[in-house]
This record gives sequence, C-alpha cells and structure tokens, in this order.
Amino acid sequence: MISQIVKNDLKPLTIAIDHGQYTTEVLEKLGQAGAFRHHIPSQNNGKLDLFGTIADMAIVSEECMSTGFMMWAQVVCAWYIENSDNEWLKSDILPKMVEGEYFGATSLSNPMKYFAGIEDLKLSAEETDEGYIINGTLPWVSNLLEGSSKHFFGSIFTIHDKHGKEDRDAMALIPCDLEGLTMKQMVEFVGMEGTGTYALIFDNAFLPKKYLLSDPVQPLLKKMKAGFILLQTGMAAGVIQGSINEMNKSNLTLSEINEYLDDSPEELQEELEDAIEFIKELCEEPYTEGEDYIKSVLEARLLGAEICKRSADSVMQHAGAKGYIVDAAAHRKQREAYFVIIVTPSIKHLRKEISRIEEAA
Repeated sequence: MISQIVKNDLKPLTIAIDHGQYTTEVLEKLGQAGAFRHHIPSQNNGKLDLFGTIADMAIVSEECMSTGFMMWAQVVCAWYIENSDNEWLKSDILPKMVEGEYFGATSLSNPMKYFAGIEDLKLSAEETDEGYIINGTLPWVSNLLEGSSKHFFGSIFTIHDKHGKEDRDAMALIPCDLEGLTMKQMVEFVGMEGTGTYALIFDNAFLPKKYLLSDPVQPLLKKMKAGFILLQTGMAAGVIQGSINEMNKSNLTLSEINEYLDDSPEELQEELEDAIEFIKELCEEPYTEGEDYIKSVLEARLLGAEICKRSADSVMQHAGAKGYIVDAAAHRKQREAYFVIIVTPSIKHLRKEISRIEEAA
C-alpha cells in the first residue's frame, strides 16, 4: 500500500516538492495506510516495530527524500509523545498524529548539539503556576505550517527558576498557533525546500503545562535517543536505493564507460543490504541501556551517511552531463543524499560522539 501511495500520489508531486511546494497530502495518506504506527505500541496493538517504520520511510525516501524527511519528523514527534508520561498528549494528540490528521516536527537539532557541547541552547523559559513563558529563536524547523492548529513540534528549553533554584532543561510539545510564536521562512534552500521549514521566534510565548513532555528532560531523552537516531536511517536507506536506481538507468546506455567509476550500483547495493541487516538487529531492542548499544546505533547512522556520501558522488558521475539538466533525478538524489550527511546528527557530530564514548571506555 505504501508503494502504491508513492507511485500514484507522491511521484506526480516530486518535482513540485523539490521546487518548494509544501504539502501534507501524501503524509495524510501515509498515516491512513499505517506508515506512522509500527513503532508506537499504544497505537499498534502493543507491538513495537521500529524497523517497520524505517522500511516504510525508505520506500518514500527512494522517490522523494523531502517527503521522507517530513515523515521522519512526523514519526519522531509521535515517538516523543509515546515515550513521555503525558496521558493527555497520548490520548488527544498522538492518535491523530499517527493517523496523519495532525502533523509533527522534531526541533531537536539545536538541543542535540547543545548536549554534545557544540552550541548553546537557544530557548529559555520562566515557569509559572499554569505554564511556561518561552523566549528565543530556532533557525530551522521543518514539517510546519504557519499558524496551524494541526502542526506541532517537540522542543527543549532551559527553565530559569525565579525562586533561585538551579536551572534545568525541560521538553514540551508546541502547537504552531501558539500566541507569541512568530514563524518566518528566512532563506531559500537548494534542496529539501518543500519541507515546510521555518525560523521560530518566541517572544514571551505562553505554553500551558498540559503540553509538557518531560521535566527534567534527561529521562525522556535517554529513553527515546536510540529510536530517534535509528529512525533517520530510513531516509539514508531510501536515498541510497534511489541513487542506485538512477545509476542502473544510466548504465542502460553508459555501462561500458561507467565500469571505470568507483562505487558501482552493484557494490553499493550489497553494502546497503548489509547495513539494513545491521539496522534491523539494532531495532529489535531500542530501549537497550549502556554506551555499547548507543555506540552501535551511532555507527549505524554514520554508516548510512557515509554510503550516502559515496552514492551522491557516484550517481552524478554515472549520469554524466545529463545530471546537470534541470530537474534531473541524479542531481536531486545528490542534494538529498548530502542532507543525510549534514542533518543533525551530522557526520562530524556522529564521529565526535563515537569518539567520546571510546575515550570514556
């Protein structure tokens, strides 16, 4: 069913999305088909199937990774709620997000860099009896729609306690129609443009406590970290397969000269299949504790990014000059693959975290 949605509903929109059209049309259909449900036990008859979500995301990303990225944002936002202790969010928001009626975003790029010691946390809040007064700016958050009551994103902020207690970090789900929140599209991207990406400006934005995911944030982060990272591998697997598909098309007419290139489609296909098996094993127990498991998760994500890097280079070389034609699939695959390389956690971020674990061992 997911493949049929990709063929019938997504493929006709791929070029428009690549040029900046943001649409929830395909996400709605994917949700109705169950693509956001596998990894959410409370909405999946008690079954946790993280790899099922990754496999569906790969099918979507093989055609259009902008849509695959929006799907990742969607399913990770649902993952936040599922792993929280907030029963209101689980009963009122989560079912609609899983069904594709509501839409979710992650907004954890800055916090992940903050916890890795790469940059400062950009949002802060003052706690009141009823909620939180939030200030600060997030530069880029995707899968959003300005002023929408159906779009939400998970966010982390530092709470400055007015009673003199120590500052602490908390996480909440934030609706796009929050008063005091301004959303602006500040730049135009060369790729991934049709992903509903905004700068978010909080000016004394009041968030009721019913939206709280975790205070303090660390117990929730520890619980959901492996799943958050593993789910990204669906984007990597899909865009690598899409690149391989384009290489095979090029080889219908250019195979004799393309055999002199590095990273043939056959070699990349074999490596991709091995990587998928590695990811599948890690998905069996995403709540496994200990640094050894997290290190393996980071290595799997890094492996996906590194194969993406090679496939991005190879798909353009296999296409040759045809890859430079406007809307060429090979060029789109190159731009999409590089997004996997730089999206948080990027290759350099992953290597930093792996190095930290190795040095502490």
